[in-house]
Amino acid sequence: MIKKCLFPAAGLGTRFLPATKAVPKEMLPILTKPLLQYAVEEALSANITNMAIVTNKDKRAIEDHFDQALELELQIRGTQKEELLKEINAICNYATFTYVRQKQMLGLGYAILTGKPLIGNEPFAVHLADDLCILKEEDDNSVLYQMIKIYNKYQCSIVAIEEVPINQIHKYGVIVGDLIDNTNDTYRVTNMVEKPTPKNAPTNMAIIGRYILTPDIFNILKQTKPDKSGEIQITDALLTQSKQGHVIAYKFKGKRFDCGSIQGYVKATNYFAKQQGII
Repeated sequence: MIKKCLFPAAGLGTRFLPATKAVPKEMLPILTKPLLQYAVEEALSANITNMAIVTNKDKRAIEDHFDQALELELQIRGTQKEELLKEINAICNYATFTYVRQKQMLGLGYAILTGKPLIGNEPFAVHLADDLCILKEEDDNSVLYQMIKIYNKYQCSIVAIEEVPINQIHKYGVIVGDLIDNTNDTYRVTNMVEKPTPKNAPTNMAIIGRYILTPDIFNILKQTKPDKSGEIQITDALLTQSKQGHVIAYKFKGKRFDCGSIQGYVKATNYFAKQQGII
């Protein structure tokens, strides 16, 4: 069973300055709900209740959000506004939250390695809150739920992928693989390339912010050399696993908004506003 989900949330969010000067980018709201709350809700939908969050010293707002706000609750008790906190309070009561601080910004691989004390020696999920995924059909399951089903079948690391326009491929890690299940759109990964140029991209199948990782990834990350920019990339560590046939790529069912970009953030906001009849 996958019992823990790791949320790398120590990034500086410089693309959203000045909004992120004092507010963590993971706490930017889509309407009235922060991105990280959507992420935690997705983990809960996959029956994961242990949330492991990698933060930094400037992100206390994350810890405060997933805790009781006694003074605020006292102020709105008995009013209509009391209903507005029921959802987040239910999450706080049901899930367990643990935190570790990341001291240096050295890439996603380093952030995941920083989370090792919270995970231990067991398989775990990784969720990047920047990638907000929604269901296309009401009876669909969340992306993490879908991926755990794939993990249960293959018992190895799983990466979520989608086809992206080739002129956007330089933003992603890209996989090459052999189709092993046409029904479930799963591939056994044979190669991975981090942020290739459009000219050099082997495919347009890009890794998005959802992973199921086996615990040996931590030792691999320790031995992974930094790239030219000094960052440790999770793609490089997964490439080591893929050479042993231990990485499956899954083309997930759903729609993704890249909320790490201003354009994607606006698209997500507009989508949810339309869904709720606000616009």
